[in-house]
Amino acid sequence: MIGGHAARFLQRMALPCMLLAAAPAHAELAFEPCDLRGSAGYGRVPAQCAWLDVPEDPGMPDGVRIRLRVARVASLAADPAADPVILINGGPGASAIDLYVDLAGAFEGVRRHRHIVLMDQRGTGRSARLDCEALQDASESFDPDAIRRATDTCLADLPGDPRFYGTRQAVHDLERLREALGVPAWNLYGVSYGTRVAQQYARQHPDAIRTLILDGVLPPGIALGPDVALNAEQTLRALIDRCAESADCADAFPALRAQLESLGQRLRERHIEVSLNHPLTGRPESVSLSYMHLAMTLRLLSYAPEGAALIPIIVDEAAARGNFLPIASQALQIERGLRDAIAFGMHNSVVCGEDVPFYGDIDQQLPALDATYLGGDQVRALRLICERWPATAEDASFKAPLVSALPTLLLSGAEDPITPPRYADQVVAGLANGRHLVAPGQGHGIAARGCVPELIDDFISAGSAAGLDVGCLQRLAPDPFFVDLLGPPP
Repeated sequence: MIGGHAARFLQRMALPCMLLAAAPAHAELAFEPCDLRGSAGYGRVPAQCAWLDVPEDPGMPDGVRIRLRVARVASLAADPAADPVILINGGPGASAIDLYVDLAGAFEGVRRHRHIVLMDQRGTGRSARLDCEALQDASESFDPDAIRRATDTCLADLPGDPRFYGTRQAVHDLERLREALGVPAWNLYGVSYGTRVAQQYARQHPDAIRTLILDGVLPPGIALGPDVALNAEQTLRALIDRCAESADCADAFPALRAQLESLGQRLRERHIEVSLNHPLTGRPESVSLSYMHLAMTLRLLSYAPEGAALIPIIVDEAAARGNFLPIASQALQIERGLRDAIAFGMHNSVVCGEDVPFYGDIDQQLPALDATYLGGDQVRALRLICERWPATAEDASFKAPLVSALPTLLLSGAEDPITPPRYADQVVAGLANGRHLVAPGQGHGIAARGCVPELIDDFISAGSAAGLDVGCLQRLAPDPFFVDLLGPPP
């Protein structure tokens, strides 16, 4: 399920303190200088930070309260526009502040004219984060009893009430923040699951949005879960076909499809013990490499073109040479990244209230899911978790398509393995002033790719997507495949 950016971008600029001090003060939010850090602690962006106190249950304003982390990165302009840009991350369960630090370079053009406002969605980042370590540890294989026990352990350890950490409450928090800041209207950017939050906000508060950007679009009517394996399978098959059509890749890996099948069968039958230094910490590690590690690596690498370019070589190294170090190294990085990036308690609150109740007769779909490389066990596990998770199911109106005249820019990567371009095509049909752009050869979340940052800046500045010159997108392409461990051919 996990959406959001798989590739991290470290283009950042320091911000002089005098510009931060020039930002307006608000009595309700006590801003202080702070340093923002990105995913896994990488990156640094000077900003101003504050806490927004909100009721955990928006319907009980005098009840338990939680604190949401807010940050403001000041514009470079002496007299910035009154409508800032605000970012919403995906996951569900990922931090908006981490997203901005990882992609800061993509928004430098925007920052020439406007402040950037960030708020970690409730249950994520530093906003009453709902972690769920027991379920993370139980996810290595499909064991129903272990999943049930881990769910109960997770619920017992949660610091908050999981009924109040879904999209509806996040929309309430965004509007509360806008009121606290005195912002007339946002320029709203959402990526992956964040596009669901953005669409629900646009539905409820259309006058509070000046422009809307949806990147890696999730239609309201799509229930996260069943399509994940199907979309990932389609993307992997297209990648294998693209390798076969490339002379260099086909020469290096003439039997890639058969290698992948034999490698998957081998890892299903038994684990491979691999010793290596952890790619992030440098410490010696021993990994009992399973099929789950292979599937997770294939899926997450396919999120970005630089990751997809590695897939043939790491499959060939394992299948033809018995070298499992590349897969093990990638799997360790991915596991660590997901643990750091995703608050799985919040993730479950969203999925159990907004997705699983809309699966319909999922048993009829499971044979098709089981035929994919990811399989259907993720959906089976979610059903087990949600049987115990105290989430309030949304009604059918929550899943209705967004109908709006707001200026909207929809962005898709042509090779996105989780929110393919056809999803954005569904959404743009209801948007009178919407425009959908597809970036060739790109994956999930394209805000930092090629000329897309300039297009985002132009769209927000103009307040319309109609006049955008999008010819520059055609210069984008997939990364060339690695043909050996040294890289692509010269």
